[in-house]
Amino acid sequence: MRVIFEAESRYQRMLDVEAALAKALAKHGLIPADAARKIAQMASTKFVKIERIRELEREIGHETMALVLALAEACGEAGRYVHFGATSNDILDTAMGLQIRDALSIVERDLRRLLGIVLDKAFKYKDTVMVGRTHGQHAVPTTLGFKFAIWACELARHIERLEQLKPRVIVGKMSGAVGTGAAWGNRGPKIQEAVVAELGLQGALATNQILQRDRLAELVAFFGLLASSLDKFAREIRNLQRTEIAEVEEPFLERQIGSSTMPHKRNPIRCEKICGLARILRANVQAALENVVLEHERDLSNSSCERILLPECFLLVDEILKTACKVLDEIIVHPEQMEHNLRLTQGLNMAEAVMIELTKRGMSRQEAHAILRECSFAALRRKVPFAEVLHQEARVTKYIPADEIESLLDPRRYLGSAVATVEEVVKKLRGYQKIK
Repeated sequence: MRVIFEAESRYQRMLDVEAALAKALAKHGLIPADAARKIAQMASTKFVKIERIRELEREIGHETMALVLALAEACGEAGRYVHFGATSNDILDTAMGLQIRDALSIVERDLRRLLGIVLDKAFKYKDTVMVGRTHGQHAVPTTLGFKFAIWACELARHIERLEQLKPRVIVGKMSGAVGTGAAWGNRGPKIQEAVVAELGLQGALATNQILQRDRLAELVAFFGLLASSLDKFAREIRNLQRTEIAEVEEPFLERQIGSSTMPHKRNPIRCEKICGLARILRANVQAALENVVLEHERDLSNSSCERILLPECFLLVDEILKTACKVLDEIIVHPEQMEHNLRLTQGLNMAEAVMIELTKRGMSRQEAHAILRECSFAALRRKVPFAEVLHQEARVTKYIPADEIESLLDPRRYLGSAVATVEEVVKKLRGYQKIK
């Protein structure tokens, strides 16, 4: 990912666009064919040195023109046709489209890999019963696999979003000073068509001097959404790794140190890193939205922002995806602690199961809720198992014999369609792992 956005790669992409432009101009009779061949041959950082581009930029204060002059120098007589009819952002925005294409291929690869890892975990732990939690409190039971299946569905939606946005962000343009292509007469649309075809990009239908920045805003907003999901997954792992819960933990190396002063610590630093970097990505969405608002046919206020914004967003997404793959692939699960935690409330988290059974056997649902609420609070107040209170409650035993109460309090008997749902999710989403 770093290679895509480092200076030499960026300049090479700009040179690739200049070469494609020269070929397109020659194809439509606007410059000599031999000049186009020479420009295409020399449009490489092997011949157009970064040092020379920067030297020229220091003299003239214009980066794109510095690259144009350096390329023209390298081309000799053919150099007179370099950049013919183009404006800076024809080169910059189209080069950016090439960078986005290459960078998104990495993001997509890792996102699909992460989905595959999560689907594997969902299937592996589909029967691993654990406490469900709402508002931080124990709720009815769920399974670890069901939790992973929900995450998998979320990742699949991100893959769908990525597929949908690619045609809108992997885009180039070649339309001149304010977008009319006046320098090429009525052949402007054909020039753009030839350029983007050469480079393997989509062409914008209409632009002014730049590609409109709603495209980049959508891309960065996608990163913000994806980062928020990974933040959520990481925070869940962090919470489940708390000493008081200890149901799962992120991988910990044999010689890894958790604290410089407390030798016993096993801190969830990878998940904390994901959460921290996600904050930057969400904040970057604001900057991308601001860049949509440009004056007239263009101004330059977006440029300096994007030089930071775009590489940073891709690098951060790359890092958190790779970290998430590491954490979830090697996650440590403690089923015995899940079993222990299921018993912490001594059956109280199964009150709904009893309420539903009372309703099935003839009691009003509202009356059953009130009775189970009373019994729950009594068990808490007296610090006794829930079953003990239920056995002593005549309004309950009138409908449910005492010997059936224990089975109603078994978490494994109250999972509904959780396991079947996991199996269906895994079956339906396996295809999302493959890059189309």
